[in-house]
Amino acid sequence: MRGRPMPRLTLRARLTIVYGGVFIVGGLLLLFLTYSLVSDEKPETTVGGEVNKSVLGTAPPKEGDPTAQIFMSEENIRYIETEAWTELLDTLRNQGTQALLLVSVGTIAVGWLVAGRMLRPLKRVTETAARIAEAPAADKRLHERIPIHGPRDELRELAETFNRMLERLDDSFDGQRTFVSNASHELRTPLTVTRAVLEVAVNRKGASAEVRLLGDTLLELNARHERLIEGLLLLTRSDRELSERSYLDLADIAEHVAAQTPAEGLDVTADCAEAPVLGEPILLERLVQNLVENAVRYNTAEDGWVRVATRTEGVKAVLEVANSGPVVPQFEVPGLFEPFRRLGTERLATASKGAGLGLSIVRAIAKAHGGEATATADPDGGLTVTVTLPAAP
Repeated sequence: MRGRPMPRLTLRARLTIVYGGVFIVGGLLLLFLTYSLVSDEKPETTVGGEVNKSVLGTAPPKEGDPTAQIFMSEENIRYIETEAWTELLDTLRNQGTQALLLVSVGTIAVGWLVAGRMLRPLKRVTETAARIAEAPAADKRLHERIPIHGPRDELRELAETFNRMLERLDDSFDGQRTFVSNASHELRTPLTVTRAVLEVAVNRKGASAEVRLLGDTLLELNARHERLIEGLLLLTRSDRELSERSYLDLADIAEHVAAQTPAEGLDVTADCAEAPVLGEPILLERLVQNLVENAVRYNTAEDGWVRVATRTEGVKAVLEVANSGPVVPQFEVPGLFEPFRRLGTERLATASKGAGLGLSIVRAIAKAHGGEATATADPDGGLTVTVTLPAAP
């Protein structure tokens, strides 16, 4: 059984250890060299007469002189000098080591402060990247830039490079959304005109059965294209930051949608407990509607059922929609949230299967509200989609 992995040191801690380690190693080496050089320079022992001359004069005192007591033999002088030299070396070794330890503690503290100051620009880069990565909307905070101060060094170059990357990402996201929005609006007009012409042709007097059949088919195809355009517009809107949020209960929305959604031959039930959230009512209603409509559309022909439930789990409001249906391989579940993707990796939709943006819109709306959408395949068939959103206080 493996033990719990050791926590990794921060970069600031590692730099402090490096600073302190280098200083301690250098201090120990300097202390060792000083001790070696001083111990090698031990003076030669002098004889008693020379010492006496240096202290008392050029001639030894006469017999009976009191100063004669300080004259010593050569052996005594050597002993005293050896003891004094040994004590000097011991003092150098002990007090030098103590001084090195005290200065090392101060050096490590200063190294901690210096490392923190040096890494402050890198911390700003990390904080900015974290705010952008944790933003619920795709374009939220991409306009942020890292404040740049100080000399032109490697950290400043990193901040400038990161700012340029954010600018290009921001422009790319804006351009993509603007293109989708403009294209969708431009396509609305010809689709509306086409629908009007087809309705006139089908309902005019004297229209043959073949014309009516062809007109109905084209109207169905035109309606699918209109749903596709509306889905693209809603998907673009869902990816943006919510400007206003209202207090509402997911239970009320889920019960209303479950009661209003046509489900011929299916057993649709709603078990909804209180699940208050703060969000945009239109988007959240579309989220629930897409989930229920998908559960009805992709179901079995006989004995089919759809279950809609809401509840609160701690600080999360949970919406869960489950249904019976065909067996979905688990490896295909994540791909169902991609635009235009369906079961079996089919990317082209038929009119009866919708535009293929239902779960993509669900995930986008959930992210815009600070939540997430996940799906789980039932081994016996069917799918359970769970949406968790931050619960309102």
